Amino acid sequence: MRYLHTMLRVRDLDAALDFYCNKLGLKEVRRRVDDKNRYTLVFLAAPGDGELVATGPQGRQAPLVELTYNWDAEDYGEARYFGHLAYEVDDIYALCERLMQAGVTINRPPRDGIMAFVRSPDRQSIELLQKGSALPPREPWVSMSNSGHW
Repeated sequence: MRYLHTMLRVRDLDAALDFYCNKLGLKEVRRRVDDKNRYTLVFLAAPGDGELVATGPQGRQAPLVELTYNWDAEDYGEARYFGHLAYEVDDIYALCERLMQAGVTINRPPRDGIMAFVRSPDRQSIELLQKGSALPPREPWVSMSNSGHW
């Protein structure tokens, strides 16, 4: 397992970038603008993590902070501006099976063979991402529906 990023929702992307980059000193390493779903993701790295980020696989560099700016205004409540922790895993199906056997609810099953979400006992969201290419879709994951929030 490899730690990837922590996602934080931001209300004002320019103000957030001013704080995290200009004042705190983080560096923007990647940006994704999604016109269809109306959001922007900006990934930031600490200056001392530059070498780690540079040697990580494209699109999965780590360790990063992900700023998520949803273009349409939404009140997440004070606690929901923290988004999730993300980990890259060797076998998403095996880990989700192990978690399920341990009584953990799989909130977003890995139907696509690449991504799943679970929550900690304190309700923090954890994103699990398959290392490398997506695994071929398989049951019971393909037929499982989402459960709760993540």
